[in-house]
Amino acid sequence: MTIWGKLSGASVGLAVGGPLGALVGGIAGHFIIDLPFGRPADPQARSLAFTIGVVALSAKMAKADGVVTPLEVEAFHEVFEVPDDEMANVRRVFDLAKGSVAGFDAYARQLADIFADAPEVKEELIDALFHIAKADRAVHPRERAFLRDVAAIFGFSEHEFATIEARHVAPGKGDPYLALGVTRQASDAEVAKAWRRLVQETHPDRLIGQGLPAEAIRIATDKLAAINAAYETIRAERMRLK
Repeated sequence: MTIWGKLSGASVGLAVGGPLGALVGGIAGHFIIDLPFGRPADPQARSLAFTIGVVALSAKMAKADGVVTPLEVEAFHEVFEVPDDEMANVRRVFDLAKGSVAGFDAYARQLADIFADAPEVKEELIDALFHIAKADRAVHPRERAFLRDVAAIFGFSEHEFATIEARHVAPGKGDPYLALGVTRQASDAEVAKAWRRLVQETHPDRLIGQGLPAEAIRIATDKLAAINAAYETIRAERMRLK
């Protein structure tokens, strides 16, 4: 059974617990919102938590700007490889989350706790939401505010959020230094060091080991491309000045 087929199982809700588990449990006809939640050690449970979290927070983000566009739905397919015959389970989770009385902060806090030891995975989750939000070629101010609030719950500072956001600006239009998390005064060695660290942190194998589902590997691939583009832009600019 794929990760998507498991979204309809009560056992998944029991494994994840909390408000995220309640969404899946609701599909299976079980009510488990009162179950405590912690940090599942099982990689598959963490992957499921990530997946449910992106679906749930996407639903809340859609509610924030008041509309779900076809482009946003298409962007979700780009982030996750969802077989056509499994989309029904994703839609059920999305619809339940959108109509749930639980606020987005409840989902975000649970994810922050589950991935407290994996900040890179929390960053990938923000990247996934950014990818969906910018599908219609513009991030709505309410979507940006939503993403900033989620990032704050995840423990990211305003500067760290700005760095994540910078990687989602069209190539050539954003600040490549901000995308790498360095200043323009950084030496060549410091820029290279920041680039190497980000490349290492974004390696798909490392992220999958920490809870990123294989079905969402497109997120890491796109992020790695943005990091490399920023580094090459800085190198090219500095070469012209020498």
